[in-house]
Amino acid sequence: MTDRDLVDECYQQAQTVLLENSTPEGILAATPHDAAVRRGYASIFGRDASICAIGMAATGRSDLLRHARNGLLTLANHQARNGQIPKLVKPQLPEVDFWYAGCIDATLWWLIALKVYDQKSGEPPLSPLLSERIAQALRWLECQEHQVWHLLQQNEASDWADIMPRSGFVLYTNALWYWTKRLYELPAAAQTRSFANLLLAPFGNTVPDQPRLRLFRHFVRKRCKPTPFFLSFVNLSVWGEELDIFGNILAYLTGVAPPSCAEAAVQRLVAMKANEPYPIRVVGEPIAPNSPLWRQYMQRHRQNLPWQYHNGGIWPFVGGFWILLLAKLGKERLAWSELVKLAQACQVNQWEFNEWFHGKTGVPMGMARQSWNAALYVLAYRALLFNEPLFA
Repeated sequence: MTDRDLVDECYQQAQTVLLENSTPEGILAATPHDAAVRRGYASIFGRDASICAIGMAATGRSDLLRHARNGLLTLANHQARNGQIPKLVKPQLPEVDFWYAGCIDATLWWLIALKVYDQKSGEPPLSPLLSERIAQALRWLECQEHQVWHLLQQNEASDWADIMPRSGFVLYTNALWYWTKRLYELPAAAQTRSFANLLLAPFGNTVPDQPRLRLFRHFVRKRCKPTPFFLSFVNLSVWGEELDIFGNILAYLTGVAPPSCAEAAVQRLVAMKANEPYPIRVVGEPIAPNSPLWRQYMQRHRQNLPWQYHNGGIWPFVGGFWILLLAKLGKERLAWSELVKLAQACQVNQWEFNEWFHGKTGVPMGMARQSWNAALYVLAYRALLFNEPLFA
């Protein structure tokens, strides 16, 4: 099989996974085999279903468009009274879950998906039907925002990396917040971008006006080595230097950082082989058990040990965002080679679309037939072969 045959076959297989995992209420996180049911993957997750809706809309297929729309509506129908979108919904039970310490990114991804679905689908728009629910979701997010720095604040383990100790001002979350503000033309988007750079990329030459922000930066600059990357989070006297690769990719894609910073970061990520054997590892240097950032909950199921799961595992769906970044930067040759490697990852165990792989060995270790792997493969494929970038 040639590389072109492989990537084309993977595109067809990805659509099969998306259809296979769809229900009348929306798309499940994974195919509902026994292991997926036991571990709760046979649910409609706020972030997963929203991300999948973007990929499903890109296919233009009426069946996938219908399932994408239904998933976004299901999440809207289970929105909390305060406006928050749940972490997951099991409509048949019924069960609605908001995780232990909250789930801030489900609301962000739902809002993003609504806008992108309306832009890509060619179907009657969803946003006018959900205008009040959208307003409630935005109000809830605004209540989580620092009123001077215009950045969202959150608890530990309350986004997609739900057994990682990031808290306070988190890069991943605020990249999504900036994207949301741009999509909905919200006020203070420029301030969100500016303060994200001042706080999470603290080695710039700009001196903040606010004394408290200067103090935050002072703590970090005294004890950190400069890198081309953003910190994963900053909280009072504590911050993340493990290198959140996913968060950095989103910061470059959404425009939080300028293209020159993205170019330098891509060069460094390739040099450190974060994209080997498959794209891409989600942490540069895992948090070790002797680190002050280590938490007991990271040992649950022995899942988040170094080079595993959120703590340095390889996640193919993040590899899709990586390819979107390479395409945005005009790195067509590298983007194509990464698409081939992403197709190879999806092909492992006869098109298993495995959730994640060990960050060093490349051994598949996650849940099989993962929906968002398929969705991001669709987006990466269409960005390269149909010139349909998700990010202009």
